[in-house]
Amino acid sequence: MLRKLIRKRLLFGPTKYLFVVLVFSLVTFSVLRIHQKPEFVSVRHLELLEENPSSHINCTKVLQGDVEEIQKAKLEMVTVKFRKRPRWTPDDYVNMTSDCTAFIKRRRYIVEPLSKEEAEYPIAYSIVVHHKIEMLDRLLRAIYMPQNFYCIHVDKKSEESFLAAVMGLASCFSNVFVASQLETVVYASWSRVQADLNCMKDLYKMNADWKYLINLCGMDFPIKTNLEIIRKLKSLMGENNLETERMPANKEERWKKRYVIVNGKLTNTGTAKARPPLQTPIFSGSAYFVVSREYVRYVLENESIQKFMEWAQDTYSPDEYLWATIQRIPEVPGSLSLSHKYDLSDMRAVARFVKWQYFEDFKTLTFGGHWRDIKKKAQNVPRPLSLPCQEVSENLCGVLLGEAILKSSCQGSRMVSAEHNGRERLEH
Repeated sequence: MLRKLIRKRLLFGPTKYLFVVLVFSLVTFSVLRIHQKPEFVSVRHLELLEENPSSHINCTKVLQGDVEEIQKAKLEMVTVKFRKRPRWTPDDYVNMTSDCTAFIKRRRYIVEPLSKEEAEYPIAYSIVVHHKIEMLDRLLRAIYMPQNFYCIHVDKKSEESFLAAVMGLASCFSNVFVASQLETVVYASWSRVQADLNCMKDLYKMNADWKYLINLCGMDFPIKTNLEIIRKLKSLMGENNLETERMPANKEERWKKRYVIVNGKLTNTGTAKARPPLQTPIFSGSAYFVVSREYVRYVLENESIQKFMEWAQDTYSPDEYLWATIQRIPEVPGSLSLSHKYDLSDMRAVARFVKWQYFEDFKTLTFGGHWRDIKKKAQNVPRPLSLPCQEVSENLCGVLLGEAILKSSCQGSRMVSAEHNGRERLEH
């Protein structure tokens, strides 16, 4: 009997021990696999895209300021082949975003904060778009960080396929969403302001402690990395930064007369408006701003501001004086003094740089065309490339965003590369 018992222990003892070790190893491996980041989270998928094999443009040389290569690029941009090159359509984006993991990997979005400093300083973005999904994807990819928040307002006039593509794009990220209320945007009307206000409300209602709000259009593109933007915002020390200066006499009729929309266009009725319900004079500015969370809170909750906005709804291009005027109201958080020595022109504001065609002889950043022609409404002119500060005029070195981008992958590649060079990652 004793002999049988010893034999069983000798037979089953080691086997049982090996079984326990095997089970433990499998459990440990499974836990490690669960907590291991998926492949698309690794830095490898964020390396520079290969230059377009069908193009003769050497992006590396372009970004280094090689004059000969830049001239070659300019010539290629006006060729029929370049203008008719294959592009992704809204339907393509609907299909691609049906598999978000594959889309994020393919488009090389950043899926984790790149530094502790960035993780602790989220930014909110309001983006107003109406077409060109590929440009929106380029913009979002360049500014996307998982700690930031992005509201996209899509013009109600946009094609259904475009809206579907934007919704598909937003569905792949928990911090990107389409505005809860969409407007039919009419050029120079109040609807342009309302589009930003809708995103303001959505972003402010979120349970998120973002520090600043930056508003964009779909044709914008950053010329700074996320970390550079954060450090610029920190240097503002709670102040807002937007164009705000003395109102030119030739623009006063825009808010002294009443305007209405007729057949989809804003029309001057010739009827004089009552004076604005403010002690502060009206200042001139632009539709774009960099404003603090407290500024947003004040705009959304202050009764005097609400009355001013109601008064402005039947004026011409209210976006070009509303934010500029609010910025000079003494009670507004982060505002500027009324004194004209505190005026901030478009050449000094950090929000963006737009080279209008009337600056034809102004020596700044131009690449293959004008930044924007107000008369032509930027009708498919070749878009300029945003280059590193050391390669361009000093006028751009303090600016965060430029309107429009060269229609190639050069700047996108540079931004992806710049985001990852010399960073201390969180896991380190």
